[in-house]
Amino acid sequence: MARLGRPAVARLGAGPLSLAGMMVLAACSSGPTTPQRPPNGALPGGPVAYTPSPTPVAPPPAPSNALSPAVLPGWNDEDHLAAFRAYVDGCGAARDDAARRVCARAKAMATTMTVTPSDARAFFEASFSAVPAATADGRPGLLTSYFAPEYPARRQPDAEFSAPVLPKPANPRAAGDRAYIESAARPDQALAWMRAEDLFFLQIQGSGYLTFEDGTRGRAAYAADNGKPFVGIARPMAQQGLLPQNGTSGDAIRGWLASHRGYEAQAVMALNPRYIFFRLDPDDDGHPAGAAGVPLTERRAIAVDPAHWRYGELVWLEADGGNLRGASASYRGLAMALDTGSAIRGPVRADLYMGRGDAAGAEAGTVRHPLRMWRLVPKG
Repeated sequence: MARLGRPAVARLGAGPLSLAGMMVLAACSSGPTTPQRPPNGALPGGPVAYTPSPTPVAPPPAPSNALSPAVLPGWNDEDHLAAFRAYVDGCGAARDDAARRVCARAKAMATTMTVTPSDARAFFEASFSAVPAATADGRPGLLTSYFAPEYPARRQPDAEFSAPVLPKPANPRAAGDRAYIESAARPDQALAWMRAEDLFFLQIQGSGYLTFEDGTRGRAAYAADNGKPFVGIARPMAQQGLLPQNGTSGDAIRGWLASHRGYEAQAVMALNPRYIFFRLDPDDDGHPAGAAGVPLTERRAIAVDPAHWRYGELVWLEADGGNLRGASASYRGLAMALDTGSAIRGPVRADLYMGRGDAAGAEAGTVRHPLRMWRLVPKG
């Protein structure tokens, strides 16, 4: 398998470099474009970002179709040592006994010996069986990607930085839709001020990092949402001729919003009624934690549907045939199930965490690939 940067395949975990990320690419219908005052009483509950399933899926039984990891497509080209390190960092999220025992063995290896690529490969092949995941109709699933964005921000608003980062209100689900919240926001409520298009993308990602004009930095962390459903703006933008059908990457959407800042951009962003509120934390220079409570490793952590996957599970991804401009032809490799998101639904659906910053965001915005997944079941 080719290394990252070559045109054939992007290997997970290779090279520096998408709560459900780049959800802006989701194919969804249009939402309201004018402010709507919420009715009295509680609004219908919508999906909440980073909310684990109240009834996590049970550990799978011993499968009859289990394979050796050695026969997985692209296994020989995997960076097993990078995958091993990511596994050691994330496997503590596992809750079943067999997974905990395998995790303990990996941690013991990491602390008592110098693990080589061959050692790492042998560990995976000896400790796991690979079981294919499948959709109900047998068709491929979908891989998208998300990232931790980094944006400039201001303490006070100006003509460019005019969008307030709002804290959680007393009753976020009664706050109304995006357009109403933005029209009713008071300047004294703002935690920070951003460019409108940057705030829109920050809300899609669910959290991100802010750099202020004096050089100080903070992390805008998800605090709550208004309970409205997420509506992707990519399809309506293409349908209205604002962007070409195959030109709806994150960068393309952001560029259009920036160049049409004001009424036009606000009308497009209002198609998505969902609104995210934040809290402002210190920036520790690390990666954000996912829903499993474990810091995410770039290109080695995925958001999954907790109705079908357990946090801490090891997964093999094979995603080929991306059709967005600038997309890598394929993504293959081991990843840990450490996060979830409101748009991540189904047994063969994953959102790959690409890392922090602009480079990660640029690549995340091109990932929309047909996906196959294998669950790596611990042998105990």
